[in-house]
Amino acid sequence: MRSKQYGVDRRHFLKYLSALSTVPLLGQQVEGRVLQQPKFKENPFALGVASGDPAPTGFVIWTRLAPDPLHDGGMPADFMNVRWQVAEDEQMTKVVQKGTVIATPQLGHSVHVEVEGLEPDHWYYYQFKVGTEISAVGRSRTTPKFGTMPDQMRFAYTSCQHVEYGYFNGYDHMIKEDLDLVVHLGDYIYEYAGRKDKERAHIGGEVKSLDEYRNRYAQYRLDAGLQETHRLFPWLVTWDDHEFDNNYANLVSEEDGISPEEFLYRRMNAYQAYYEVMPLRKATMPRGPNMKLYRKVQYGRLANFYVLDTRQYRTDQPNDDGNTDLVGKVFDSHATMLGEKQEGWLMSNLLHTKSTWNILAQQVMMARVNRGEGENRMFSMDQWPGYDVSRTRLLRFFNDRQVPNPVVLTGDIHTNWVNDLHVDFDDPKSPVVGTEFVGTSMTSGGNGGTRIEQFERAAANNDFVKWYNAERGYVACTLTPDEWKTDFRVTPIVETPGSELITRASYVIEAGQAGAHPA
Repeated sequence: MRSKQYGVDRRHFLKYLSALSTVPLLGQQVEGRVLQQPKFKENPFALGVASGDPAPTGFVIWTRLAPDPLHDGGMPADFMNVRWQVAEDEQMTKVVQKGTVIATPQLGHSVHVEVEGLEPDHWYYYQFKVGTEISAVGRSRTTPKFGTMPDQMRFAYTSCQHVEYGYFNGYDHMIKEDLDLVVHLGDYIYEYAGRKDKERAHIGGEVKSLDEYRNRYAQYRLDAGLQETHRLFPWLVTWDDHEFDNNYANLVSEEDGISPEEFLYRRMNAYQAYYEVMPLRKATMPRGPNMKLYRKVQYGRLANFYVLDTRQYRTDQPNDDGNTDLVGKVFDSHATMLGEKQEGWLMSNLLHTKSTWNILAQQVMMARVNRGEGENRMFSMDQWPGYDVSRTRLLRFFNDRQVPNPVVLTGDIHTNWVNDLHVDFDDPKSPVVGTEFVGTSMTSGGNGGTRIEQFERAAANNDFVKWYNAERGYVACTLTPDEWKTDFRVTPIVETPGSELITRASYVIEAGQAGAHPA
């Protein structure tokens, strides 16, 4: 059952929501003592360094001071000067930018520096210093100039890394790839309480407070492979549901009896902790329980990444969020996956794009996959099929406005898929307007396998499904002006450390020709 308005007076609810939405931007002002030379008993850079949201002249560099990361960070309630520098060499001798930023307790002593003044399409190195402590050297890359056409770019993407289900063996292989970017499509953490039967159990109960979310992120970020992948490549991140709470939809909780105050206060904690741990620009900084995460990152005229948020603005899932046939509120004309403002932003950008490849980095499956058997049709109401009008409107826009080469990247369901996207899924002869590559989980679901009965049935029942697989791993993509190549990398074992890496399948899209085919 889905939680609704909880019997709370509507005026009280709206007044509370308005108050939270006007919480000042965190970290805007610093008042109080700033420590210039703090001393630490343990390494304050235990959570590593990271970079993200690259642009032609810069990128974000990140760290968080946390000498005791699993116990609220272990920092005093003081402001601290953190020095940073960017260099052309890993030895940090050819410094091209440097400065000082203040780490505040209000933001968990996290640091987000938006570096500018760099050369386009260029690798750089960066480092932080606080007191006498020095961080590891990170590496990042600027994007090409907006008007240029690169010969190639390479990126990898993954999602769903539930630490209790195993080891992040995929990252140990990803760090060996020649990548320009890493994309994470959500479920970076899981909010559930720890289970005693798991070797890598969550610490503590289900997370709700800000400190609990911080500690959970710290537990994940202490994974050596994940931390190293952040150090080596710029990241582009978005969330799904488990960064806050399973299957939530905007202001609607999955659980009954949750008051709006409790729900929004927890969402505020979750969103702030997400901002604190990710290499994000200040434009995404949360305001109370709201955080504008959708944005665009461009790689010259080769590719545009449209990073979407399918959780914060959607209407409630229809049919009690089950797996059902396409009935009832599935066809509600007011139902939305993206919300009016985000959908308008996306369509406006797609209307004016000059890029060869236009990439929607988002969370849930867009193709209308029937998981049922015979007349017993089943579709996931948490995915785009539950929002038929919203999905059809977007796919028709692809077709009517002749959007160049739309490619949808999806996570969430712990399996690999290659799907053609039709304007009308009831008519297999309707135009194919794009391709959806669904990437499997890093660990969620355990070792998985090459065949699962439910998905075997789905692949057989849906002609637009070109391939599927249920092992763990990540997806690597190589883009040129003429071709997109996707390699599905799998790690057959995640329940113990170490695994071989196998490329299970490779698919290609030719520029100007919608639909993927085996490489």
